[in-house]
Amino acid sequence: MTPLWVPVKVSKWTYVAYNESDKIYFTFPLANHRKIYTHAYCQSTMLDTNSWIFGCINSTSMCQQGVDLSWKAELLPTIKSLTLRLQDYPSLSHLVVYVPSIHGSKFVVDCEFFKRETRSIQLPVTHLFSFGLSSRKVKLNTSGLFYNIELLNFGQIYQAFQVNIDSKCSGVKEEITSIYKLHIPWSYEDSLTIAQVPSSTEISLKLHVAQPDNDSHVALLKMYTSSDCQYEVTIKTSFPQILGQVVRFHGGALPAYVVSSILLAYGGQLYSLFSAGHCLEYATMLDKEAKPYKVDPFVIMIKFLLGYKWFKEIWDVLLLPELDVIVLTSQSMCFPLVSLILFLFGTCTAYWGGLLSSTAVRLLSSLWLALKRPSELPKDIKMLSPDLPLLTVVLIIISWATCGAFAILLTYLYYVFKIVHLQASVTNFKNSQTVNPKHSRRSDKRCSQHKDAAAHPPRLSASEAEDSLRMHTTVATLLAWVVLLCVPSLIYWFKNLRYYFKLNPDPCKPLAFILIPTMAILGNTYNVSIKSSKLLKTTSQFPLPLAIGVIAFGSTHLYRVPCFVFIPLALHALCNFM
Repeated sequence: MTPLWVPVKVSKWTYVAYNESDKIYFTFPLANHRKIYTHAYCQSTMLDTNSWIFGCINSTSMCQQGVDLSWKAELLPTIKSLTLRLQDYPSLSHLVVYVPSIHGSKFVVDCEFFKRETRSIQLPVTHLFSFGLSSRKVKLNTSGLFYNIELLNFGQIYQAFQVNIDSKCSGVKEEITSIYKLHIPWSYEDSLTIAQVPSSTEISLKLHVAQPDNDSHVALLKMYTSSDCQYEVTIKTSFPQILGQVVRFHGGALPAYVVSSILLAYGGQLYSLFSAGHCLEYATMLDKEAKPYKVDPFVIMIKFLLGYKWFKEIWDVLLLPELDVIVLTSQSMCFPLVSLILFLFGTCTAYWGGLLSSTAVRLLSSLWLALKRPSELPKDIKMLSPDLPLLTVVLIIISWATCGAFAILLTYLYYVFKIVHLQASVTNFKNSQTVNPKHSRRSDKRCSQHKDAAAHPPRLSASEAEDSLRMHTTVATLLAWVVLLCVPSLIYWFKNLRYYFKLNPDPCKPLAFILIPTMAILGNTYNVSIKSSKLLKTTSQFPLPLAIGVIAFGSTHLYRVPCFVFIPLALHALCNFM
């Protein structure tokens, strides 16, 4: 019976085959090969766990005494392979490859001897700042079956590369499969790519764990190739994947950068109200004020000074916590570069968050107008509404009796309701002007005549109301992030309502006690009432150092971020009284 098998390929090396009851044995003498080569390699398409390769201790044609080496084989998706270092087996005289001839099956076995240095190729990765504009290449021109590409200088989590493997084959009529395996020794994270050659294959190189300082291993790209093909490996930096790595490993710090950007825009709006008498648009102030150079240099300077003993002693005396950038640096974060990327992402998120907040207010005001049309614009009074103390007490009781995060959420909803009501009033006023401009002018004239009358306090003009809306939208966006950061506490309380009604301990309760009266006052505050306040200039200067503090102390400890937010809000509310 003719066995269904493809002969073993050993390049120019001879082999001897023995057929024993339809079982094929190929023997390879090691005496001469051991003097020239360092390794032997065999691969087979027999995807099972049976023994298939042995080492003979004597030189007889069939092994009377041998060693089963199959347990050292590596099982891959389309082949199983085995690499032996010959000097580890000085007593072996032959290698024997066993090929079972089973009816209806077809196996391919390839073997070769090689020197290690001919199959280990060093390929330094491209620099981080090459941005994919430059690349490094290596060509595999020899007809080998196995190669190790050593990826030098590849060990940081923010590194990311794109590898292209082009294969060209000559005289190949049937389909050939190549396997590319990325092996990271220090974290055992292996990834496999199967390619049908000839082809062009793209592989992404990224790390899950940075290389430890005391680890000298090198990342490997193992290539299981065909002797009938030639391969060219090209590597270049992938900037989009670098951004993905930054967000993946340091995305938890993104809320701090978002809040920092909003605080800078908020401070700019307060200062424009103080200096020019009106509030600029949120998007305009975000573009003007939210700059990394206003935050990062101060954080870097503090980190530098903490290296001095005298400054560290002062830091400890003031009971200040550890700088978060030190924690991020210990996690292989390249601080100011990664901080710059996070700041850009944070500013973009702050912009779209403000746009979403503004759009939501307009949509809700349209719904409010459909249900209940307000008759006129709010009154411009510095005396706050008499129902504010009652509302504040009710929300504080809710915070004390249930959950602080729940009370903060209710406070946020109340504040949004006040903004929606103001937006609806402005929209209704403009619509009435469009329908009857003469009546609107007469109404404005009558309002101006009664401006000084105590019995008829003046009302906001449309421009003053819109000016207040700009400030309120920014505050609502800032408060929304406080709510988001309190959501874990809210979810925990809600999921355990069956066991207890009051959350204890409650990390958000102290914050709720401060935010509730603050937002109750701000919900009834208009810019025209506070722009002459003596405290406004000081209030406008606080958001900048607080934005620095958010990055310095809240990048990895997000629970601290709301503590930096309530300070400018409380000062803003105090402007009504000073």
